[in-house]
Amino acid sequence: MDTPDVGIPEQLARRMSMAEQHEYLRTKLTRRRALTAAGAFAGGGLLAGCASGPKSPARVSTPRAGSATGQVHGSAVTPFGRHLAFGADPKTQMRISWQVPLAVRKPYVRVGLTPWGLSRRIEAEVRDLHTPGLTGQRFALDQYYLHAALDNLRPGTTYYYGVGHDGFDPASRERHSTVGSFRTAPARPEKFVFTAFGDQGVTPDALANDKVLLGRHPAFHLHAGDICYADSVGLGAQSDIYDPSAWDLFLRQTESVARTVPWMVTTGNHDMEAWYSPNGYGGQSARWSLPDNGFDARRAPGVYSFTYGNVGIVALDANDVSYEIPANKGYTDGRQTAWLDRRLGELRGSVDFVVVFFHHCAYSTSTHASDGGVRDAWLPLFAKHQVDLVINGHNHVYERTDAVKDGRVGRPVPVGASTDPTRDGIVYVTAGGAGKSLYRFPAGVKDSYEGKTTRHEPVRTFHWTKARQQQHDTVEWSRVRYTGYSFLSVEAETGAAPKLKVSALAQDGRRIDYFEVRRGA
Repeated sequence: MDTPDVGIPEQLARRMSMAEQHEYLRTKLTRRRALTAAGAFAGGGLLAGCASGPKSPARVSTPRAGSATGQVHGSAVTPFGRHLAFGADPKTQMRISWQVPLAVRKPYVRVGLTPWGLSRRIEAEVRDLHTPGLTGQRFALDQYYLHAALDNLRPGTTYYYGVGHDGFDPASRERHSTVGSFRTAPARPEKFVFTAFGDQGVTPDALANDKVLLGRHPAFHLHAGDICYADSVGLGAQSDIYDPSAWDLFLRQTESVARTVPWMVTTGNHDMEAWYSPNGYGGQSARWSLPDNGFDARRAPGVYSFTYGNVGIVALDANDVSYEIPANKGYTDGRQTAWLDRRLGELRGSVDFVVVFFHHCAYSTSTHASDGGVRDAWLPLFAKHQVDLVINGHNHVYERTDAVKDGRVGRPVPVGASTDPTRDGIVYVTAGGAGKSLYRFPAGVKDSYEGKTTRHEPVRTFHWTKARQQQHDTVEWSRVRYTGYSFLSVEAETGAAPKLKVSALAQDGRRIDYFEVRRGA
């Protein structure tokens, strides 16, 4: 039986924060259930097939009496959607996550130093999500996500693992093909590659990008938000069309890479899902296990940091400061920005390079343009701590700035050039061509990339103001533009003259941009 629509009227939703939308949905569905039950009782019986009531978005689950696992043996339930993530210390910690289509008993991970020696067994936690029939999704859905925390690992070591549960043993001969692997960060810095993009979704182009990305053999991957587009509208309103089954498809698609490459995500505007929690991140907390060293891992799972080799990585939630899409604006009461200031200060003295990634663009000329909220809140801190590289998504193109200092071009950085953040300013990269439908640049503005460089000219664009208005600008910092599917590949080198060798690769593997970041060069 279809579940009744419990969405929020569009005009009302546009005036509500994520917390207000969450409260509205929970209250309305609870009242609807109570009225339905009362009517059924008055009519002499209970209605069959009604959706169950609101549940905690992320909790340890055990199979219910009469549930599917009471009828289906565990051997018939196949795990899928494996994805890795570092803990706070990539040298010694890894988090393994996966999904099952039905509730299972006693889930676990087996780990070992060889594919046939999975001797260590770690119990897994189940975090289940129940989604009623909401706007655009006409049926209720239960999803089961499993997570295992691996600690006290050896640095620079390859481990093999398999996920299982009662009736499904990954160490058995018939399940051997399900075994995956990962490698911990080295004890001492050495050369490595990481990749990055945003705005992926479930598309043939997303899958093609993943295949090229895997060929770079990255130590980890950064996903700058708008992960699967279960919320296909992304206004942070319950009038958005929402389909939680998109997550099932996404995790199946991404498994080919994420089962071996730690997939480090943060939140975009399409990742706010109002049903699950007041700030919309209850769904993310159920599906991902990320480092818990941010200012509040429970409320802001997409805010954290980690160090790999000579590079410090900081993930931020730009929904907290966005002027363009303010559904979650200010939900941290400034705590995220205060944490950012402290964390950048800590990293600056301990690594060669600091890379920050988040969703909304600080500098871009494409469809969404630049977010003044990001600029006002965070750019002073990036300058203060001399951040080396900033990576964004949101605009579904590739665009790269010159080195920007005090809002202007501090130094031109054409394709193949080098830049020094201590002198020139910071380079900002929009890497939003991961797989969703592509955007365009302003009318008359041409693509300009390696092999097809056009004359460098000012671009008319805009940035979002606090009043949620578009203030028009004419800018000179837009250096490289590519309207096509692509991703970022960064090679970090150590030694007496450390550097970041930053490249952008198209979906067919062609290089479309490259430059170097060297400090004190």
